[in-house]
Amino acid sequence: MVEERAPAIPPRGVDLSGLWSLLAVSHRTLVLPAATAFAAMVAWQAVVTYGQISPAILPPPTMVLEQLVTNFWLILKHTIPTTYETLLAFGMSIPLGIALAALMVYSKLAYQALYPNIIFFQLIPKIALAPLFIVWLGIGTSSRVTFSIFISFFPILVATAAGLQSVEATMLRLCRSLRMSQWQILIKVRFPTSSPFIFSGMKVAVTLAIIGIVVGEFIASQRGLGYLILFASSRQQTDLALACIAMLCFVGLALYGCVAGCEKLVMRWYDTR
Repeated sequence: MVEERAPAIPPRGVDLSGLWSLLAVSHRTLVLPAATAFAAMVAWQAVVTYGQISPAILPPPTMVLEQLVTNFWLILKHTIPTTYETLLAFGMSIPLGIALAALMVYSKLAYQALYPNIIFFQLIPKIALAPLFIVWLGIGTSSRVTFSIFISFFPILVATAAGLQSVEATMLRLCRSLRMSQWQILIKVRFPTSSPFIFSGMKVAVTLAIIGIVVGEFIASQRGLGYLILFASSRQQTDLALACIAMLCFVGLALYGCVAGCEKLVMRWYDTR
């Protein structure tokens, strides 16, 4: 009696397509921007060196880096209040923008009364209003934070309103057929749907919050990176001013990354529910 043997299964090779695609994405998102920035720095250094440009006009990147290292603690001392006030203004602009957007979506009367006026005030050049905030609220933190909120809540408002209105009509009819209240529809349907819109507005708002604080520090302040940039420029220390701008860029990227990370966490939490 001849025993039947199971057909031999040919060995399968390791599928590296997923790994290669991940490496390719990482290359595009990390290596390429870093290489572009490094090439720009090299070009900047070459132009300043071989063009014999005065450091008071445009210092080379090496001088800016030297200022970052030499005056690190001074720059960090002024970075802390700027970052704190930015977080305070950004944190207050989030509930303000979301609450106004929800009010205007659910109330046609509120939309007709508020939205045109908000658009009108946003059309006013912000730099023209900054001195008025200093006159009204003084030279302290309150004036800078209020001015920053004034210019940073608008993107959250517009993005949230667009997200709350993006829910499909069939989904809303289904919710009403299940006798869900307006509050339940808002929390369980509209907000999960509008989360990408809200975070898109928050990404724009966090950059505007930094701008608002720095503009306020330019006008009237005795601390902060805006004050230090103005002080360095008045003494023709362009390298120190650029070092402060580099620190501002780092703070902005860090805050933007925090918002993007929170977006991923929220979207993952909604997906697992």
